Amino acid sequence: MNQTRRPRRPPDGGYARGDETRQRIIAAAVTLFGEHGFAGASTRDIAAAAGVNAPALQYYFENKEGLYQACAEYITNDLKARFAPVMRQANDVLKSDGDTDALIDAYLGIHEVTMDCVLLQPYASKKRLFVARELADEEPDVASKLLHQRLKKPLNKLILTLLSRIMGTSPNDSVTRIRMLTLKGQIMPFYHPPGACLDLLGWKEIDAAKGALLKATVLAQTRTLLDSWRVGPGAHRSAP
Repeated sequence: MNQTRRPRRPPDGGYARGDETRQRIIAAAVTLFGEHGFAGASTRDIAAAAGVNAPALQYYFENKEGLYQACAEYITNDLKARFAPVMRQANDVLKSDGDTDALIDAYLGIHEVTMDCVLLQPYASKKRLFVARELADEEPDVASKLLHQRLKKPLNKLILTLLSRIMGTSPNDSVTRIRMLTLKGQIMPFYHPPGACLDLLGWKEIDAAKGALLKATVLAQTRTLLDSWRVGPGAHRSAP
């Protein structure tokens, strides 16, 4: 993918209708890039899906590479905004030396947002497919790099800090990191709903009610695990 030039129109400027058009193009592009890849998604098809003419893409994004970059920025910024409130709350708990119950609640707050992003947003599956192509080395790793640097890296550091405080260990402790991965792993079977999990559950889809049931179940068992690992009066660190 070639280096992009600066778009003729600043991404955050202009009038409301122009911003709406730009966002509509990005939404269509995320879907088509996810379904067909960078090479397979033509600018003509993206423009048609967005309900604009082809020159509009050049006006807003300069070229196809610029549009792909804009999609990566949108996905990253959208996820950062969703996690920002619970990350601030968790940092406040850590700074105030909150008790173990507060630390567990903060951890579960992050876990809940993760579940919401996976289960309860119809557009989320299209964004996941966009990023999944990069992770499979099918596309340049633009979005995955942005997500790692701007969200995953600070989020993982925060989660490890919470978990280490709950367990009374170091964030660098191997058991702490293994347990963080296993807690995240509870969500992975539902990350791509069309897969085997639907067949096992006997469901055709994950609608809002079923998503709420999955979320409540995973959060409850996460709380049980965190409670069993906690260090406090009368408690001890569980053996690995």
